[in-house]
Amino acid sequence: MKRRLMLLLPLLVFLVLGVVLFRGLSINPSERDSALIARDFPVFELSTLSEPQRIVDQGLLKGEVTLVNVWGSWCPTCRQEMPQLLALAKQGVRLVGVDYKEEGATEEEKRRKGEDFLRQFGNPFEINVFDPEGTLGFDLGVYGAPESFLVDADGVIRYHHTGYITAEDVRKVILPEVEKWR
Repeated sequence: MKRRLMLLLPLLVFLVLGVVLFRGLSINPSERDSALIARDFPVFELSTLSEPQRIVDQGLLKGEVTLVNVWGSWCPTCRQEMPQLLALAKQGVRLVGVDYKEEGATEEEKRRKGEDFLRQFGNPFEINVFDPEGTLGFDLGVYGAPESFLVDADGVIRYHHTGYITAEDVRKVILPEVEKWR
């Protein structure tokens, strides 16, 4: 009897492994919740994209609900997202950009690529934080641009959006979340 049970053991292991792997394949990674929800925006100290001498920190996110969008000129989906971000800005949503891991040989070249992107596709952001090494992105848990974080007036992250924001996302998710936290 024991011998028969031992013969079934590989089959049992295979079935359990199959269930675990099937479950893993059915999870949509873009629907993951950030571990930073209900936590203060990470501490940072970086320059702005357009003014290398101007240093900003997490204090710029206090006092008003703000959508922080992580983008990069190298990111094709960031281009697709810009019309929606411009529409949000026109509707009075405060946006702060994080120019994330810009490519280039020098810092000046990286800044130029970011600024060229904004000239070409529009600039909905009140300020663009320059994050060429991705340190702020790392602290935010970003694994690819674009990603957006809704921050309340106290500087607490209230919502995280992975991937680009569609026109439908604006109507059904982003604007209701902004109103909820105003």
